[in-house]
Amino acid sequence: MISDFITLKKGSKTPLYFQIYRKISAAIESGSLKENEKLPSVRKLCADLEVSKTTVEAAYNALSADGYIINSPQRGYFVEKGLFVGGKSEVKKAESKKEKRTYKYDFSGKGIDGDITNIKEWRKYIRDVLNREYLLTTYSENQGEEELRRALANYAFTTRGIITDKDSIVVGSGSQTLIYILCGLLGLNKTVAIERDSFPQAERVFRDFKYNIRYTDNDAQGISVNSLREINPDIILINPNYNSAFGGKTSAKRKIEIAAYAKRSNAIIIEDDYNGELRYKTHPAPCLQSYSPENTVYIGSFSKILLPSVRISYMSLPDSLNKIYGRIRDTYNQTTSKTEQLALAEYISDGKLEKHLRRSRRYYKTKSEMMKKAIIKRFPRYLFNETSMYFEIEGELSKLNGSEIRVMKTSADNKLRLNFSGISSTVIEEGIDEISRLLSAE
Repeated sequence: MISDFITLKKGSKTPLYFQIYRKISAAIESGSLKENEKLPSVRKLCADLEVSKTTVEAAYNALSADGYIINSPQRGYFVEKGLFVGGKSEVKKAESKKEKRTYKYDFSGKGIDGDITNIKEWRKYIRDVLNREYLLTTYSENQGEEELRRALANYAFTTRGIITDKDSIVVGSGSQTLIYILCGLLGLNKTVAIERDSFPQAERVFRDFKYNIRYTDNDAQGISVNSLREINPDIILINPNYNSAFGGKTSAKRKIEIAAYAKRSNAIIIEDDYNGELRYKTHPAPCLQSYSPENTVYIGSFSKILLPSVRISYMSLPDSLNKIYGRIRDTYNQTTSKTEQLALAEYISDGKLEKHLRRSRRYYKTKSEMMKKAIIKRFPRYLFNETSMYFEIEGELSKLNGSEIRVMKTSADNKLRLNFSGISSTVIEEGIDEISRLLSAE
């Protein structure tokens, strides 16, 4: 609305009509008001700005006289054509028309394969919420919509064995957002143990809170408990489905050992269960939270399971932290769309998410086998991470510069990670062929 950007200084020596004239003419020149856009009626603008009819008429008459607007009888006032001056706005407009770089062989993992998505069905659930206007006329609950938290508690138990309830769950727009909230509960200047190269977004939050970040040693079973004893952390961040050195998951035996250590040392475990329910080559293993619910914060998300654009994550707090959160909950605004929260609640309650999960497991199992077959022909030494959906091979990233290939990332020891979540199955083999050719070229 025009009245939103027109602020009047009623005690100023500059006449009110001229203040209105300057604000509207500047908006037209900058492109904020578009050509042919209709202006508010004289009566409407008088009411919005709390000025007299004479003041607004004088402003509109001056704008008409100078060619900024035209007065169309019986229709109202409209912005004249061809008056957008440009400047920075023109630059932004030109930049917005630039197409994003696309890659023929995209192994970056920045999306998911269109063959596995069911956007039509998800759109139906969104539309159903939008049709119930009474749900959309209030703000979202700070902790997350109760319907969604109830559905998540049931889903987390049935798929991952998480011991929780709706009152212990906090919803947020991504795991990083939730970790910010969590660190606010834990306080400043803590020591955190984390596996190297496992969760850079979490590390950013820890640095913001002045945490002392210490990297753990790993073996084939997961994080070494001996390294935890040496670090003596207040917080242990673990992704039980990720092992950067060995590619496997944390064994049940090691989870029990880590849980026992955390209890003895009074440390908080943050379990980042990224894609934990998406295991497709091995059976999903029990979460660490089920071994130690009293001091484990569980975090789950749906970016690879549902859609990357649906930025909904959730964390389950143990009682000790949930009591602290309860005292300050109302000071945190909810960062996730209420519409998407309610749609996801129904999607889960109707059993659609579990059905989609079963289908996804079959699909990614086939796709991973296709990727492995293509890689093993050309790269006999490789590492495979199931839930993160990537293969790691040796190679220099610089040799791919300027090519039609984009990779997930390069690890610290000069290895390329090739994620297969978003690339079409039809081009996987030729993409691996092209990578092999470029890496072997002198």
